[in-house]
Amino acid sequence: MHSLLFIASEAIPFCKTGGLGDVAASLPAALAEQGYDVRVLLPGYPAALEKARSGVAFELCQLEVAGYPLKLIETVLPHSKVCHWLIDCPPLFGRPGNPYLDETGQPWSDNHRRFALLCRVGVELAMDRAGLQWRPGIVHCNDWQTGLVPALLSLENAPPASVFTLHNLAYQGIFSYQCFTDLQLPRQLFDPDGIEFHGQMSFIKGGLLLADRINTVSPSYANEIQTAEFGYGLDGLLRYRSEVLSGILNGIDTGVWDPATDPLLVKNYDRQTLPDKRVNKAALRQQYGLNASGDHPLLGFVGRLVEQKGIDLLLAAIPELVAAGAQFIILGSGEKQLEQRLSRLAQQYPGDVAVVAGYDEILSHRIEAGADIFVMPSRFEPCGLNQMYSLRYGTVPVVHRCGGLADTVVDCNPATLDDGSANGFSFDHPDVGGILYATHRAIECYRHRDTWQQLQRRGMSQDWSWQRSALAYQQLYQHALVLSERNREHP
Repeated sequence: MHSLLFIASEAIPFCKTGGLGDVAASLPAALAEQGYDVRVLLPGYPAALEKARSGVAFELCQLEVAGYPLKLIETVLPHSKVCHWLIDCPPLFGRPGNPYLDETGQPWSDNHRRFALLCRVGVELAMDRAGLQWRPGIVHCNDWQTGLVPALLSLENAPPASVFTLHNLAYQGIFSYQCFTDLQLPRQLFDPDGIEFHGQMSFIKGGLLLADRINTVSPSYANEIQTAEFGYGLDGLLRYRSEVLSGILNGIDTGVWDPATDPLLVKNYDRQTLPDKRVNKAALRQQYGLNASGDHPLLGFVGRLVEQKGIDLLLAAIPELVAAGAQFIILGSGEKQLEQRLSRLAQQYPGDVAVVAGYDEILSHRIEAGADIFVMPSRFEPCGLNQMYSLRYGTVPVVHRCGGLADTVVDCNPATLDDGSANGFSFDHPDVGGILYATHRAIECYRHRDTWQQLQRRGMSQDWSWQRSALAYQQLYQHALVLSERNREHP
């Protein structure tokens, strides 16, 4: 049995701010189902510790790392095979709210200390120096918060194999040289062949440069980040390491996201009972005051209201699409000016545009089930999950052809309709014209019921499960083990 230490800064149900939280919950579970001995290491945020202690949890050990006394709390959630270890260190993690940002929306001033501690504890566990008599064969790190782990492991004698998964290159963990000295890291790491980056310290560079294997969350994004447009200054390093860089598409939890069994829906349905999907649409329209007369296509959006997600482009397109007969329901929060613009649009188009601020898990499921079309005009999207939720729920996606959106959504045209691969609509340029062109085509197709149901059933029949992705990660781990052994023999 392979042993795996999976390190992340968030994971459902302990903490979630984005897609990493989904991945860090679902991938370890899928690997455990396939026989891996998986331990997940997380920071002990207050809500995470509360969740752990609501079930079976106990103090595994006490450690002192980098001058911080801490406890390691072990918990296994009900109906799970995955063991979670939470770092209980109140001076660094014992604060409410967002795990990365303070109450003003700015990064916590000591984030370099907080996530360096996560990394250092990970290394102690990886090298079996915590007295647990357990040593992983593979350490799987995720995003910049864990980037120091491969860097520190590179200084160890006979370390386990390391894998670093990049979920979003836009966030890199860049800190000053003063922060580097504050952490008292080994001096040799502050080097162009280490974590030094233009005179500063880069957590993410430690993972990208020094892990045995690196990957990102879709094949297309793996190619995109090797270009200047999407590389955020690291494209040269990624091209240099291209032989050990790959893309593995994320999966979704098909137990949670299944329209046939989802308890959050007004009416369950599947491919054979597609007409029942309309019950969910009717309930949404009624609850949020949308005009229920006429068969208007209902367009949904769920996500962060930030430039990356292209919500500003969608805002500019909404008036023309409403004029074409579309209705909208939008759920999200983010930049205040975008929230305000959305609110004004809802006031301008009562009965056609509904906006709900914040995040609501129940409503997110009901939008996936009740909308006819799901719009994702992201400027870049490493993987994306909502388009896969939409496909599984028979809600046809309209997406910008980039990253994981390009790998999952096949544009509807005569050729793809003929060969049966079409499952949505896409556009090539992230601008208002692109959104309008693709969405007008989707609205026109919606009026042709046979073609529309062909698209719906195609998406609903595809395998978006983590089981598929977990098999690809197993191959990645095997390659990492080979490279790690080779590096030991030829340092």
